[in-house]
Amino acid sequence: MNNLVSHQHNRNVLAALPLPGRIGKPSVDDIYPRIFDAILEQRIAPASRFTEESLGDVFGVSRSIIRRVLARLSHQQVVILRPNHRPQVAAPDLEQTRQILHARRLAEQTLVRLACKAPQPQDLRRLRDLVEQEQHCLDRGERGPAIRLSGEFHLQLAAMAGNAPLRQFLGSLVPLTSLALARHEVKSRRHCAWQEHLAIIDAVEGRNVNEAVRLMDEHLDHLEQKLLIA
Repeated sequence: MNNLVSHQHNRNVLAALPLPGRIGKPSVDDIYPRIFDAILEQRIAPASRFTEESLGDVFGVSRSIIRRVLARLSHQQVVILRPNHRPQVAAPDLEQTRQILHARRLAEQTLVRLACKAPQPQDLRRLRDLVEQEQHCLDRGERGPAIRLSGEFHLQLAAMAGNAPLRQFLGSLVPLTSLALARHEVKSRRHCAWQEHLAIIDAVEGRNVNEAVRLMDEHLDHLEQKLLIA
């Protein structure tokens, strides 16, 4: 049959992620993290062949919402969209992952330096909130959301730096790193980036540039060990 992934199969794959109670219709910002989490938890795997209709039905939203979410994921290179083809989850190989991490290191060394210049209390609070959410997800065994929140930490830090082009550049790399982590770290249930993130926040808050750069380099070293060496 033409539809290789049935309607019921999509329900079984994604039903484990209930939408928290809210008033009004879900928005793109509501549905985006849920679909990304499903990808990171491999409820939507690279081999899956899904459609806008099937995702819309599972998440209870219109095709237009799903289309915008997929466009956002496509911009981040997490989902591949091609004319006359169903959406497909990307699968970065080892060399692609190596290049992504190298580019991240070059960008984040500069971004963390800039973030140290004038850190604002509200920005630091946002970083700490993300780390707290990440830790809680790990405690509950919600690995996909924890990986996504770990990536959001780096994007928030980039926002603090105040350099829009670098922030945009990092935004194209972090989701792919999250995807690689989800695929290559399947056997490991431990993902303790939150502890390293807390140390980076402390260094940024204290405007200790050298320490912040050192901690970021060490953090990225650990990512490389997980994804390129293990």
